[in-house]
Amino acid sequence: MGEKINVLDIEIDELTAKEAMKNSMIYMESDPISVIELVTADGLIQINEIQDLKENVRQFNLVLAGEKTILDAAGITERKLLQETENRTFLKMFIRYLHKNHKRVYLLVESDEEGEEFYGYLERRYSGIQVIGLAKVSAEDQADDMLVNDINGGEVDCVLAALSAPLQEEFISKNKGVLNARIWLGLGKDIFPDRRRETGSGRLTQFVVRHIFKKEIEKRKCKK
Repeated sequence: MGEKINVLDIEIDELTAKEAMKNSMIYMESDPISVIELVTADGLIQINEIQDLKENVRQFNLVLAGEKTILDAAGITERKLLQETENRTFLKMFIRYLHKNHKRVYLLVESDEEGEEFYGYLERRYSGIQVIGLAKVSAEDQADDMLVNDINGGEVDCVLAALSAPLQEEFISKNKGVLNARIWLGLGKDIFPDRRRETGSGRLTQFVVRHIFKKEIEKRKCKK
């Protein structure tokens, strides 16, 4: 594969989990920090409203579809790619790699509850993973020197960011030049396994987002 698909003016890498993992391993041995983003339909809608941010996202090293809805919108029918996206195969492979190779990670979240859940998930599934630090990020402190210094002081290999859009993309865009980690992996709030809720309200929210996303895609196609 290795091709790109364009969804709402964002180029998304059409890679299998194995191909994306190979790139990630190269990034882990390279400087400066490499940015990997797992985008969702909701994230693309949010990013689409901010032109400067879209330009920044286009400069990320890897932009991968975080949910099947995005591939469907782009007309992708490759069964393996669809299944891997639905199963979050790359994310699982990446975290296993961090654990197996004793990489030092730093977690970014938006609340204490999310931090406890994120850390707890890693402890349950990947006991012994080296979580060096965990911090909350908000729109007010996304360029906080103390936070950046804490990440850099921990000599971390990877920052795992479970933040909402566009906060997640704005944070790394503003701080990319001063972070010393090897990889930034933007998960988004809905991509991380324990962050998804199969409640009625959660399913309704997902349905509304997907409806808006598909409408926006259809509108773009009509303009062409």
